[in-house]
Amino acid sequence: MEWLELFDRERFVLFTLVLTRISGLVLGAPILNSTEFPMRVRALLTFAVALMILPSQTHVSLPAVKTLPDYLMLIGGELLIGLALGLAMTIFLSGIQLGGLIIGRTGGMLLASGLDPTTGQEMSTFSRILHLTALAVFVCIGGHRLMMAGLLDTFEKLPIGGPMIDGSATTALMDITAASFRFGVRAAMPVTAALLLSTLVMGLIARAVPQLNILLVGFGLNAMLTFVMMTLTVGATVMLFCNLDAINSVMGQMLQALGC
Repeated sequence: MEWLELFDRERFVLFTLVLTRISGLVLGAPILNSTEFPMRVRALLTFAVALMILPSQTHVSLPAVKTLPDYLMLIGGELLIGLALGLAMTIFLSGIQLGGLIIGRTGGMLLASGLDPTTGQEMSTFSRILHLTALAVFVCIGGHRLMMAGLLDTFEKLPIGGPMIDGSATTALMDITAASFRFGVRAAMPVTAALLLSTLVMGLIARAVPQLNILLVGFGLNAMLTFVMMTLTVGATVMLFCNLDAINSVMGQMLQALGC
């Protein structure tokens, strides 16, 4: 049992707190929180990052941990900090799924939905396409690096074992949700406007030529127009969400709410 004498209890508590904050980010961040991302890889990534950050936190003075509830309170605070950062970006990017849902509903294509393996729920095909495209662009422009930079800032401005986050983080998440909703509606507007115009034209044609089976013609025209407009506007739609200014704004808003 000589190894117990060499065991540094304070260093172990510090490592678990660092690990917990990073785990919160991994649990909430886009791509990393996907079930398609192997659990073992996520665990290894979290453990490796914690080991790299630990030497920079050895100067931190931890509050006295005398009982298990004290330790669990510290764990909960660190987990909330990481979750807040990850959820902020996930909530913002989820707005593009709303845009795809609006497009599918307006174009009458909601029957073309399938099971999303990421969430385990049914999702519109257009929502799935836009979401996967947004995640790909998010990685290409370095969004994951910005999230990690934000996490490192929290270690500098919010020392391990510091005060719990307050209600300003909840307010910031609500503001980000509202902004995501607005961006989702804007993303769907080009396709929606084209489909509404097509519906208006089909209505006028139906009044002028009653013999024409407008239901059969209109459904095929709406489907074709939906795919054409999606092809033409998918780049602009994704860039509403996945640009460095928008990502920096979301991360800055969340970090400011956390007190960084």
